[in-house]
Amino acid sequence: MSDKKVLILANYSKPGVSDQVGILEPWIRQRAQVVATLGVEQLPDADTPPADLCIVLGGDGTLLAAARALAPTDTPLLGVNMGKLGFLAEFNIEQMREHFDDVLAGKIPPTRRIMLDVSVKQHGEATFSSPAANEVAISAGTPFRLIDLDVSRGNETIAKYLGDGLVVATPTGSTGYNMSVDGPIIEPTLDAVVISPLAAHTLSMRPIVVRTDQPVVVRAVKVNVGTSVMIDGQLTCRLCDGDVVEIRLADHPTQIVPHPAHGFFQTLTTKLKWGHNPHRTDQQPTSNKERL
Repeated sequence: MSDKKVLILANYSKPGVSDQVGILEPWIRQRAQVVATLGVEQLPDADTPPADLCIVLGGDGTLLAAARALAPTDTPLLGVNMGKLGFLAEFNIEQMREHFDDVLAGKIPPTRRIMLDVSVKQHGEATFSSPAANEVAISAGTPFRLIDLDVSRGNETIAKYLGDGLVVATPTGSTGYNMSVDGPIIEPTLDAVVISPLAAHTLSMRPIVVRTDQPVVVRAVKVNVGTSVMIDGQLTCRLCDGDVVEIRLADHPTQIVPHPAHGFFQTLTTKLKWGHNPHRTDQQPTSNKERL
């Protein structure tokens, strides 16, 4: 048995997760030290013990919650998909079992993904703060009028956004909400963020990718009663006129164990059908007639 320490984090609201924890925990104990088994609902309040690896059973949302809670500990996360898409949680149960020993031995190193620190300030005092793994989204909300946001980086104004809001996404989050509003896809290990407008009230407003060496600052010039800041689609905070949202690079990235047989672009193609030619099949044509 290895002397490596393993933390098990489970989303018990997912069908089958409770049964799998009961099966996997003794299997893992034969190979490593299980320091704790926690439900995702216990984060971030749980006192998580130090671990060399965290097995996350759930879906992509569960992995994002784990990233926000465990990034400061530098604990690598291995996502086991018990949900739907499984874009970040790349492993199934059988694949996790197959590669577990290699992951513990360091033969499959984790990839570094930047995190963001987000704070909402009112009259200079912080009223809300949270890390973000995927994105920070500002949504107009009720009564669904256009909102007015000024965005800057350091001392330089980037743009004045008039529309339904905006999304500030990490490379990890570029394939999430950001992509659904026509933002660009960014390779997940880059140090950059993309700012994508939501239904901007001008044809010239397009997404932009910026460096992370200075914070992105969003000033709420005029917003709605229901305007809110959303973190990874999981945490929300109300935004009022005059509030300031500061988005800066977090001190600690998150570490996600990649599937050794799935490259990033292959995952894009298989999971999201990116770059997929609908007229092409695996069978190669054998004659000019077949090519027509």
